[in-house]
Amino acid sequence: MADIDLLVLGELNADVIVECGDVRPSFGQVEDIVEDADIVLGSSGAITACGAARLGARVAMAGVVGDDWLGAFVLEHLRDRGVDTTYCVRRPGRRTGMSIVLGARGDRSILTFPGEIGRLSAADVPEAALSAVRHVHVSSYFLQYDLWEGLPALFSGVRRRGVTTSVDPNWDPSRSFGHGLPELLPLIDYLLPNEAEALRISGEGTVESAAATLAARGACAVVKRGEDGALLHHPDGTVLTVTAPRVSPIETTGAGDSFDAGLLATLLAGGDLAAALRTASACGALSTQGIGGTAAQATAEQAGALAETLTVAARHPQRGLTGPTQPGRETHQ
Repeated sequence: MADIDLLVLGELNADVIVECGDVRPSFGQVEDIVEDADIVLGSSGAITACGAARLGARVAMAGVVGDDWLGAFVLEHLRDRGVDTTYCVRRPGRRTGMSIVLGARGDRSILTFPGEIGRLSAADVPEAALSAVRHVHVSSYFLQYDLWEGLPALFSGVRRRGVTTSVDPNWDPSRSFGHGLPELLPLIDYLLPNEAEALRISGEGTVESAAATLAARGACAVVKRGEDGALLHHPDGTVLTVTAPRVSPIETTGAGDSFDAGLLATLLAGGDLAAALRTASACGALSTQGIGGTAAQATAEQAGALAETLTVAARHPQRGLTGPTQPGRETHQ
């Protein structure tokens, strides 16, 4: 019997969160005063892992850090949030990655020093972990360059044992949005891009056509749309949309990763797609109520209360638009 609900394969780093307000950084040795700054646990994978653990899932993380103080900081914060770090690797003489997140009135720019962020390979993930898990999630695919080659075989192997898979691609710094991801889609149960990423990966011009194209290639596409909610397109043709909660964000780092955590934790707990989509939207919104990706992540009770207020509309391939669904009700064929 599996003793890990969710195994996250991904990058590990700290985030330096800087809220610039109306200030824009200037070169030429110019110094400006910003509104706030903090050093927190970062990385898409770590935030997703912490969010799912907060919701009650049994979560383990596999990633790489250096043997510096920042690596110790990252692993300590993961453990404090209930994530098993047994499968994380500390590389002697190497440096842990770091992102500087510059926030400005709801927008942001991210500057990343990779360090060991992309140094997790398939060979670094022990069979003991893969044989004990129910779901494998890969975060920041386009930063995981050492994982690209071995991931198809890893996904194929776990899927033969009934394990489900997901990928959050995140942004591709090379702007190519390839690197084997299109070929991997038939091995991905849930692809979790945001709107801009879905358009780039699919080559389509609208969110609806992008999700349809990705689903036609084998993955259930769940596209995060911020204040416009989210769109899910299942390979069987079922389309679900969810509204977004109306909140006033304090800081938005990791909101999409907390969305991922809500979706995956709900599915692993036996919820249907509509319930998972509601919870995901609630988790993403609630995470914006604190600084950094993990400070305001929702408990199951908090997410459930907000999810109950959200509406999911369903369109089925044979039945057309069926209108809003009720919480807990199956919505796909």
